[in-house]
Amino acid sequence: MARLHLIRAGVWTLAMTVLFMLADNLPAADTAAPKSVLILGDSLAAGYGITREEAFPALLQKKIETAKLPYRIVNGGVSGDTTAGGLRRIDWMLKQPADVLIVELGGNDGLRGIPPAETKKNLQGIIDKAKQKYPQIRIIVAGMQMPPNMGEDYTKAFAEVFPSIAQANKATLIPFLLEGVGGQADLNQPDGIHPTPKGHQVVAENVWKVLEPVLK
Repeated sequence: MARLHLIRAGVWTLAMTVLFMLADNLPAADTAAPKSVLILGDSLAAGYGITREEAFPALLQKKIETAKLPYRIVNGGVSGDTTAGGLRRIDWMLKQPADVLIVELGGNDGLRGIPPAETKKNLQGIIDKAKQKYPQIRIIVAGMQMPPNMGEDYTKAFAEVFPSIAQANKATLIPFLLEGVGGQADLNQPDGIHPTPKGHQVVAENVWKVLEPVLK
């Protein structure tokens, strides 16, 4: 019986030695999950009138992969959304971890003539909730502008909302999301508001200029 115990002990020791040797030669598992860039947006992020793969969030993901950065884009774009809508759903969106938040909202506020002060209040509320949930989150605010037919006073007050909110929260600002696209008929769909696939390529470049340094 003693001899049997010795044989079993020897087999156990040999088996464990082989397992440890195999483990030492296995490549280390990459368990680090990619960080998240949440885009809280409206029809621009949602890719209204085009495929979701042609919209700027998907184009940003390709740029991230090309740059070999450990991030993934989470597209939280909802067509027709306003800053008030974004404020209502930000808690739900933040149930998943977020390292960077791009706030791409406000365009529909302007088109509906919502007072800039209300838009600013809603944007601040979104940022407050994000920072409360994830204190280290980095915020990027996408600036928007309105066409002149909204009136000089309104367009001026509206445009000032975004740099003001970015400065107050030490956030990074995209001066004008639709720079080089707004007012360009060949880069917009027939409604004159929503970019074509080529227009989204320009929008993606506008965002990437600001986003890339934040991710590095």
